[in-house]
Amino acid sequence: MVAEAVDGKDAIFKALQTKPDVAILDYSLPLINGVEATRQIRARLPKTEVLIFTMHDSDSLIGEILAAGARGYLLKSDANAALLSAVEALAAHKPYFTPNLSEALLSSFLANPGQPQFSLTPRERGVVQLVAEGHSNKQVANVLNIGIKTVETHRAAVMRKLNMSSTASLVRYAIRNRLVEA
Repeated sequence: MVAEAVDGKDAIFKALQTKPDVAILDYSLPLINGVEATRQIRARLPKTEVLIFTMHDSDSLIGEILAAGARGYLLKSDANAALLSAVEALAAHKPYFTPNLSEALLSSFLANPGQPQFSLTPRERGVVQLVAEGHSNKQVANVLNIGIKTVETHRAAVMRKLNMSSTASLVRYAIRNRLVEA
């Protein structure tokens, strides 16, 4: 282990400092979630493999994690039996998924070939997470290193896509879809 982080922004910073072979990230990180942290780490450190370690199990989450660039996904309930194997596989630049997850991915793909499994982009999900955590548009812009107008555009796109008209409904969505802990 070369570093330990307290939130997603810290994880990105420490990954850039230490350039690890494998980064193990929790999906439910504060400030910047594991998916957005994965996207930023992989963009800046393409040789660093990412393992998402989570208690959440859903097809849309898996699709989003893969789209962000993670090549490993491990449920916390499987950690005792599989964590070492997952890290070894990723260190050898091979993907890692438990057999049950591999079956679920294949079934999902065969049931919906060519169709996206989620409706929000990773950036939109990051904005929703931060808004649901109580951050202002200006704070969201600072955390994600984007402009306030960009935050407002993403927020409006989310509200339109999800047919929502209030921040409260956005927060409910974030809790129901495990973007934030209730």
